[in-house]
Amino acid sequence: MRSEIILLLTSSRLEVIRLEKLMIRGGEQLSGHVTISGAKNSAVALIPAAILANSAVYLENLPDIKDVHLLAEILEELGAKIELSNGTMLIDPAEMRPKHLPNGKVKELRASYYLMGALLGKFGEAYVGLPGGCNLGSRPVDQHIKGFEGLGATVKNESGALHLQADKLVGNRIFLDVVSVGATINIMLAAAGAKGQTIIENAAKEPEIIDVATLLNSMGVKITGVGTDIIKIQGSDQLTGCRHSIIPDRIEAGTYMIFAAATNGDITVDNVIPKHLESITAKLTELGALVTEMDDSIRVIGQSYYKPVDIKTHTYPGFPTDLQQPFSVLLTHAEGTSMITENIFSSRFRHVDELRRMGANIRVEGRNAIFEGPASLQGASVKMTDLRAGAALVTAALSAEGISQISEIHHIDRGYENLEKKLVKLGAKVWRVFEE
Repeated sequence: MRSEIILLLTSSRLEVIRLEKLMIRGGEQLSGHVTISGAKNSAVALIPAAILANSAVYLENLPDIKDVHLLAEILEELGAKIELSNGTMLIDPAEMRPKHLPNGKVKELRASYYLMGALLGKFGEAYVGLPGGCNLGSRPVDQHIKGFEGLGATVKNESGALHLQADKLVGNRIFLDVVSVGATINIMLAAAGAKGQTIIENAAKEPEIIDVATLLNSMGVKITGVGTDIIKIQGSDQLTGCRHSIIPDRIEAGTYMIFAAATNGDITVDNVIPKHLESITAKLTELGALVTEMDDSIRVIGQSYYKPVDIKTHTYPGFPTDLQQPFSVLLTHAEGTSMITENIFSSRFRHVDELRRMGANIRVEGRNAIFEGPASLQGASVKMTDLRAGAALVTAALSAEGISQISEIHHIDRGYENLEKKLVKLGAKVWRVFEE
């Protein structure tokens, strides 16, 4: 295999960058048990939330992923004491001081915007660069800003960073124009340090929001209504440290359920909350896979024939946009015409061109993707464009004939703990290659 070399000319030297690629030999029927890690989408909100306390917070069941490590490094830059061992992170914010974070690590992940609400709630000021993360189309922070201003903060955009400042945050009634998980959590974080009661109307209902509220309640905030569209927060300036265990990752769980269906396999996903997975369970059953729910695990048995299904992504409890891309691979195996309507993000079909390279018959019309199947997928050289597109390409490669070479795999490292190790345990032929 020919090595790819990227040469970067700096002011003093020529740098050789080492590239990683994921290799997958398809055609194996995956089987066995896989243990699901803590929820990525909870962890990236809980870590900033922990700084609101006046003493140490212990977060347990953290996934060992890139986004968690980036947030830990950012908090250390702000003066927090961080210790991470065996999935437990100690966060002691006692020595933290407000500091400008216009660039650097905050640009590498989308969830860095939770530092805005947390720092504003703790110090009455935040200066944070607009976030990075996956390019999924327009994802404005206007609802976040609306909430911050409703609590009494002034917000200025200064050279690509938001400067938030408030002499005193005061609770208020805030109506979100669109249902937004990020805005709901960010307003909760700022409201935790506000005087009086804040009411968020048209709030998101995701399990990760309940997880954040559970932590804040343990710290001394009084939050009611989580899981409904009206959340009430009674702020406090005397928040104490606590110990909190993160919920299982429903997106990782759903991905392994899809792996089972895609490979005609038999996988039991352990350490899950089945209720959080009802939408994916329903669609897998409609497709033709066999799904059995137990107390804290789900077994999925794939089949050789699948019926076409239509999917529309929605906020929870609807079908999650984060599973739309990996599930799309199953529709290439279904007999007939299927369609996905993406209602959350405008650019979440960027993986389609890569699936076409592998033999899929898909056309995109606006927010709709139409699948004609079944297609016989073939191994190919493809590229990840974002985290969940990466999960889709892994799904396709596992079910394809031959060997696939997947590049830009740093995307999937942001959200899936020990992906290769877990897949190998299930019987997959997967390995990484390093090229200079």
